[in-house]
Amino acid sequence: MVRVGRVSEQTEQTEHTQRAVVVVGAGMAGVQTAVALREQGWTGPVTLLGAEPHQPYDRPPLSKAVLLGKAEDSAFDVDFEGLDIELRLGVEVTGLRAAERELDTEAGPVPYGVLVLATGARPLTLPGAEGIPGVHLLRTLDDAARLRPVLAAGSAVVVVGAGWIGAEFATAAREAGCEVTVVEAADRVLAGALPAEVAEPMERWYAQAGASLLTGVRVASVEAGRVLLADGRALAAGAVVVGIGARPATDWLTGSEVELGPDGAVVADGHLRTSVPGVYAVGDCASFPSARYGARLLVHHWDNALQGPRAVAADIVARASQARDSAAPDAAAPDSAAPGPAGPVYDPVPYFWSEQFGRFVQYAGHHGGADAPLWRGDPAADTWSVCWLRDGALAAVLAVGRPRDLAQGRRLIESGVAVDPAKVADPAIALKSTVL
Repeated sequence: MVRVGRVSEQTEQTEHTQRAVVVVGAGMAGVQTAVALREQGWTGPVTLLGAEPHQPYDRPPLSKAVLLGKAEDSAFDVDFEGLDIELRLGVEVTGLRAAERELDTEAGPVPYGVLVLATGARPLTLPGAEGIPGVHLLRTLDDAARLRPVLAAGSAVVVVGAGWIGAEFATAAREAGCEVTVVEAADRVLAGALPAEVAEPMERWYAQAGASLLTGVRVASVEAGRVLLADGRALAAGAVVVGIGARPATDWLTGSEVELGPDGAVVADGHLRTSVPGVYAVGDCASFPSARYGARLLVHHWDNALQGPRAVAADIVARASQARDSAAPDAAAPDSAAPGPAGPVYDPVPYFWSEQFGRFVQYAGHHGGADAPLWRGDPAADTWSVCWLRDGALAAVLAVGRPRDLAQGRRLIESGVAVDPAKVADPAIALKSTVL
């Protein structure tokens, strides 16, 4: 009798594990995946593992409200207990053993039936600056907490990197009354994000905001209280903030059979499934193929971390339903490699926004391989837009203080309809009225 009970208990435990979805990463992508699973009817166990000890939080406010002391945190308004999502914080995942369907953590192995990788990205550090007092990154809640007193004191700040995060931090620092110098190794701002002619008017915003901008110069070294440049200049620095980019946080997957691209991103398919059965990847840590743009995209922006989880949840739920209908022995465990019905293909129009120097900048689409940009308005003015066409259709739009251009342009990109270039270039004509 006892033996039968033990067998029954073991069978129940096996079925529980097979139906368990474990999400690694408690940022936007991870939290939204767990929530989307419940919204789409998943009734099996859901566990969310977060490396940080903090309640899961949103990152965009870190460079704005949290940094300036206007908000204490940016925790997600999610009732994890009410949704029956097991939240395990302060758990660092160190490895994946796909054959055993287990994760390695410092707290011991964690079995899974389905695994979702949502580990995000890690900021790049400035070589030689690690461990030097006063050198900061801005990626986590703890980073923002360390920088708040720096801004409150009005310290002289050197920002390394004139990308999106560098501009946003420089904006906050100037608002706090700090003396700000931004150092960029490239010969212009946003060198890795936008063409030179589009980034050029944005470069003028720094001086208008009272921030010094040095381009085409590298940091030679950082010492306590100053930054030494390769051209021999020395900059006084009460703090140094490094914003030189980020890389997918996937080092722990090396040797796990999960395919990684040359950029370090998990190589996912159109349903965000990885090369390993039962394993998905979403958000900043994963690239995906875009039929819309004929390219593999790696999108490090908030909207991707919001939309991707819905596609992952839909695929998991659809495959679980197929497995149950097939009456397979392991019907409770959806296999992401199995043929059959699945969720919709993930091919979004990428979107992001940035608030810098009193301007609201929005971007939708992907301008790689597109035609020359078409300007809508004077880039010296407070508001203007730039559009890119590919094969006669709108491929991307950058809008500065023109939210209507962004909203209408995004819909045109999604539809793929042909537009009239002459009308697109006329800022007096609504983009929705440029359709041929």
